[in-house]
Amino acid sequence: MVEKILLAVLVPLFAFLVGIFLEGFKRKMVARIQRRYGPPLIQPLLDIIKLLSKKDNISHGLMFDLGPVIALSGSILTVFFIPTPGFKLLSASGDLVALLYIMVIGSLGMALGAGESGNPNASIGIARALTLMLGYDLPFVIALSTVILKFDTTNLYEIVAAQSDLYWGAFLMPITAVVAFIATYGAMGEHPFEVVVAPQEVATGPMVEYGGKHLGFLMIDHAFHIYIELALFTDLFLGGASNLGYFFLKIFGLHILLTFFDTVYPRFRIENAVRFFWRWPTVFALIGLLIVMIGG
Repeated sequence: MVEKILLAVLVPLFAFLVGIFLEGFKRKMVARIQRRYGPPLIQPLLDIIKLLSKKDNISHGLMFDLGPVIALSGSILTVFFIPTPGFKLLSASGDLVALLYIMVIGSLGMALGAGESGNPNASIGIARALTLMLGYDLPFVIALSTVILKFDTTNLYEIVAAQSDLYWGAFLMPITAVVAFIATYGAMGEHPFEVVVAPQEVATGPMVEYGGKHLGFLMIDHAFHIYIELALFTDLFLGGASNLGYFFLKIFGLHILLTFFDTVYPRFRIENAVRFFWRWPTVFALIGLLIVMIGG
């Protein structure tokens, strides 16, 4: 019992620390690419501490207050289902299909909370988030179906165990891995898919009315979101890892690659982003599925 309680604390803590470090590293890396010095690596953590120390004087209703809590709770629950080296809580019995439903809880919490604010920018941001989800979910679900067909299981732990240093999912299904990488990139909302927050257009969209502790919770949720997307891709296509250090290096490498793309690409319009996902990524996802169906 004590061990399970300890794991319930350590797993989310590891995910949060990784996510917050990657967010700080991204700020620093983007600044150096733009020939700036940039903020310290721990700046996101300092921002969260500052926001959590503030008092909230404005509330738009009960759901407005519960929205960030629901989003954060959904992210923490998702972390429990993702296989992490050395930690077995819910990941050993985690199901990939169930995980897809659980991952929606965070977006649902954000949508319910931001919608309660009544701010038109928040409503636009929510509409964009749901529309973008329709875009990247199509090729992503096809890619996951290919993974399930290839390994003949929906159990995440078994999928990781079926891979090795020489037989990563990315080597066995290269086309599917590229599609899943693009879909993961879209789910993270980085350029050119930064249409939900879009500070220059909708003033951070769903988060426009949030501040203080509410915004602090949302920043914590964002750190978890970074870890979830990268860790899931690592488990499915990069063979997971035998220890936390190796696991972190794989996630870190993915994050660096994503940051390069985020730095050089401009932002799509929302209709262009959805059109992009429904064209080439979906076509190649179907090709990857066909190859696995024929070749086994």
